[in-house]
Amino acid sequence: MGLFDGGEEHPPSKILRYIITVVAFIAAVGLFSWYMLRFHKQEHVARAFLDDLCAGNAQAAYGIWSHEADYSFKDFLDDWGDNGYYGPVKSYHVQGTQNRTDGVVIVIEVSPYQPFPGNDVVKQSKTKLVRLWVQNDKNTVTSAPP
Repeated sequence: MGLFDGGEEHPPSKILRYIITVVAFIAAVGLFSWYMLRFHKQEHVARAFLDDLCAGNAQAAYGIWSHEADYSFKDFLDDWGDNGYYGPVKSYHVQGTQNRTDGVVIVIEVSPYQPFPGNDVVKQSKTKLVRLWVQNDKNTVTSAPP
């Protein structure tokens, strides 16, 4: 038997390589999806609150707000009503979220203009930055703790 007279060799099976590639792809998509949607519930609550404010439905927005003993509807309107500190809220833009141990801080820009001002410097100067707190176990919104 000579050096080049070997037996018939078969290429290694590619099925294991395909399985590993598919599993790695599914894991990457799963991790990416989890990362992008991990605060979906809390953002949904904050968006519902702000959508009610944009629609002029302050009573429904107050229903989503976490009710503290000394925070009346009048106090809420002083903050969020048309003549309030943050009002009128006609549009908003979610800037980001910050995870805390028992809730999520959602950083939002609120604007008195509809639609939200993009590159208009004069209108953009009227926007206010708001930090809302949404607890993980409740469907309520309140001001973010410092």
